[in-house]
Amino acid sequence: MIRHQSGFSFLLVLLLIVLMGIGLGVAGTLWHTESQRAKEAELLYIGEQYRKAIRSYVESPAAAGGAKHFPKKLDDLILDTRQNTLVRHLRRLYPDPLTGKNDWGLIMDESNQQISGVYSKAPGEPRKQQGFGIEQKNFAAPTTYADWRFEVVKAKAAPTAPPSPATQAPLTATPQPKPNSVQVAPITRP
Repeated sequence: MIRHQSGFSFLLVLLLIVLMGIGLGVAGTLWHTESQRAKEAELLYIGEQYRKAIRSYVESPAAAGGAKHFPKKLDDLILDTRQNTLVRHLRRLYPDPLTGKNDWGLIMDESNQQISGVYSKAPGEPRKQQGFGIEQKNFAAPTTYADWRFEVVKAKAAPTAPPSPATQAPLTATPQPKPNSVQVAPITRP
């Protein structure tokens, strides 16, 4: 009879080990999923910081009053030397949270000499597929992380024609108040 009971205890311990293994597997999967989501959220935040810094660089006044242009390297965002004063468009170069390295993919402008944006070189498909903000409206349904492109598009100035005389409003003098037409409200005392 003792043999029968020890076999039952052994099966119970074995079943307990299997259940613990399954629980740890599920917990590991959940941890990996949450970790990946946190990294993606950090990638979206850091990518937007790069986009804002590049936009700030383009829109800041050039030192010699020259044309606005994109930075030639990411280090230009940390120290803008086009002006007499120290200008930092970005505090530091942030690493890609998915790779852990500072090896961003660079989006070059049409001349292929200036940086207009960045993207992650991380392999894999993003878990986040929808629910993006206005700046990230093109990020929906990506197949790779490289599809999340944090790019600044330089607005092209539309040619403006001078107003025609027919559409121009006639210049009229604004009426001036008459010197004796000042109205004064009566003062009431309690």
